[in-house]
Amino acid sequence: MRVMTKGRVDRGAWRSRVGRVLRWGVSAALVVLGVAFTVAYVRSGNVCDQGPLPTGPTPMAALVQCEYGGPDVLRMARIARPSPGPGEVLVRVRAASVNPVDWHQMRGVPRVMRLSTGLRKPSDIRVGVDFAGIVAAVGPGVHSLAVGDAVFGMRNGALAEYVVVPTTRVVRKPDGVSFEAAAAAPLAAITALQGLRDHGQVRRGQQVLVNGASGGVGTFAVQIARQLGATVTGVCSTRNVAMVKGLGAQRVIDYTRADVTRLPDRYDVIFDTVGNHALGAIRGVLAEGGRYVGIGGGTPHDAVWLGPLPRVLAMMLRSRVGSSTMTFFVTKANAADLDLVARWLSDGTLRTQIDRTLPFAQAAEAIRYLEQGRARGKVVVMMSAP
Repeated sequence: MRVMTKGRVDRGAWRSRVGRVLRWGVSAALVVLGVAFTVAYVRSGNVCDQGPLPTGPTPMAALVQCEYGGPDVLRMARIARPSPGPGEVLVRVRAASVNPVDWHQMRGVPRVMRLSTGLRKPSDIRVGVDFAGIVAAVGPGVHSLAVGDAVFGMRNGALAEYVVVPTTRVVRKPDGVSFEAAAAAPLAAITALQGLRDHGQVRRGQQVLVNGASGGVGTFAVQIARQLGATVTGVCSTRNVAMVKGLGAQRVIDYTRADVTRLPDRYDVIFDTVGNHALGAIRGVLAEGGRYVGIGGGTPHDAVWLGPLPRVLAMMLRSRVGSSTMTFFVTKANAADLDLVARWLSDGTLRTQIDRTLPFAQAAEAIRYLEQGRARGKVVVMMSAP
């Protein structure tokens, strides 16, 4: 009896000691992480902290942001013109378009994104992604492009007179496509393409619903879903019904008059650029074995810290139950998809829907307008001709 009692006492004491060690260990780890985060936050900054921005021997105009905030943090500045390295080209930008990612990064919300973009201030002060222009110089090892080629593609810092781009993110612009139309396409069109083809696995004859069909990505999604052989239903507001029909949607639902999740129709693929419906309601209009592809999860103003992450986790959990699949993805730029978009633009399979075009001096206003969420298609910024 003593042995058993002693054993119980010994085991109890051991568990108590282990518990104390674990508690102290966790507490110490949290303190260390807290200190590390605080130091990283205080020390995080950008080139703006070092005084006037360096201009180098060949300065250029660019839209920059030294702080997080609203459109007022965006300003025109003279900065050094970049030079192409191995496998890169220098492009003189003729047109650029703005995307939701631009104002997300401008505000630094959801704040979880600051783990990669800069905790206190944006680590990269350049703005913009989509561009079209003329190759001004090529780096070592580049043989696919030459000085004078008209090109379009994707690269951070596109809202500037010049941008350096890896050849994996740029392709030749078709002769019959304007710089304005080409600049409007890259990120939005490739997002729609990868969402429908790769993640939605759209096949000929399927029923596809595009929620947010009048936005930058949505206008391309309607056309690409049709190109893949689907029967397309678009969801948009009253003023955009005719436009979405003109892009090829066989049916358009005006969300001001009907809630798509309360209608009896079922869809094989739902491509959602908005994320304004509960997942349970969305699942109710998915056909058996259907696929839901989301790129929107509410505005970051509604979820300042985590943004779409809770919705993404819920999608992953719901995909493990039942026959339908729910997917969230991040667009991956590549030359093959850019080439396909170029061919479709050239033969008329894709048409860019442009809401408005603004001069380079009003680039900040272009982002301000896009952030309001009322743009019909794309907003493009035009540079002065060389």
